[in-house]
Amino acid sequence: MPRTIIHSDHAPKAIGPYSQAVRVGNTIYFSGQTPLDPASGLLVEGDIAVQARRVFDNLKAVAAAAGIGLEQVVRVGIYLTDLGNFAQVNEVMAEYFTQPYPARSTIEVKGLPKAAQVEVDMIAVVG
Repeated sequence: MPRTIIHSDHAPKAIGPYSQAVRVGNTIYFSGQTPLDPASGLLVEGDIAVQARRVFDNLKAVAAAAGIGLEQVVRVGIYLTDLGNFAQVNEVMAEYFTQPYPARSTIEVKGLPKAAQVEVDMIAVVG
């Protein structure tokens, strides 16, 4: 199947050899987004809630570029440098998703690019 590359200028540019998202058939795979400001490319300042909102705003921008909304997301992967932030990230995620919620995993990691505290990737199914 052919791949369609999805790009939004309202989300940070890739900082490596990858695309913001790739559509294959009716499935869209979103690369992990960290809390980078799309305009400056710099990590946003603030607590985990501020960082998580920036991440979900970045993903929402890429979803919009794909012509979909977050309600079509079927899986979310969350990577945290401190699982102590789990509850705060849950609260932020609830601002962006409604029931029925997508499937999800949350994993603690040793580190993330540019010293981010959170990274999120997604999979959506359309049509």
